[in-house]
Amino acid sequence: MPHAVARLRDARLARSAKPFIARGSRTPRCARCRVASSHCLCEWLPHVAADSSMCLIMHDIEPLKPSNTGWLIADIVADTHAFTWQRTGVEPALLKLLADPRYQPLVVFPGEYAEPERVVSGVELSTDKRPLFILLDATWTEARKMFRKSPYLNRLPVLSLQVDVLSRYRLRRSTRNEHLCTAEVAALCLGLAGDDQAAGALDAWLDAFTDHYLAAKHHRTPDLGDVTHRALAAFRQR
Repeated sequence: MPHAVARLRDARLARSAKPFIARGSRTPRCARCRVASSHCLCEWLPHVAADSSMCLIMHDIEPLKPSNTGWLIADIVADTHAFTWQRTGVEPALLKLLADPRYQPLVVFPGEYAEPERVVSGVELSTDKRPLFILLDATWTEARKMFRKSPYLNRLPVLSLQVDVLSRYRLRRSTRNEHLCTAEVAALCLGLAGDDQAAGALDAWLDAFTDHYLAAKHHRTPDLGDVTHRALAAFRQR
């Protein structure tokens, strides 16, 4: 069964008045991993368990972009939910998810944009509920707007990550290296929640996806014996 982001992509395509044309759209791509068919990544997909859950609130065309990394999160974390952000409304299914007593919802966003009393750190994660990390999947400018204009998130705690690493993501340009892509943020959240195996698998999956994506673009063959592929092979053998 397709995961949540794949289903969201299909729904977005179904209601499109005109086809979405992504960069490199003439390249035949694997429908499963979105990489050029000649550099398909599917056989390297790790299968790991995670006790954490993810909720992706995605800007309108994010699910359509081949370079979107929210898709990679859904590849790794089985309990991933995905919704399209709406400027003037909210999907009832999203509200139902946020109200589910099994979860502890946490909006993952820089604490400087929230009231101080809402900001929590990783050490404050509850142990009696399943953490539901809410990620705003968009460009930084779009994400700030989404954070400000989503009143249903206002009552929720904000998990502010203390990031001391630079982004490894190379498929989109950013003016600030400390801005991590969505999958990198998700991996940090998994680590905070104690889902170390899933965090490592997601990091390796992102690196392999980036490598295969760029290898296809620049007409080179990925090194299947490098550190990243060895890590993925180890996850598949567990």
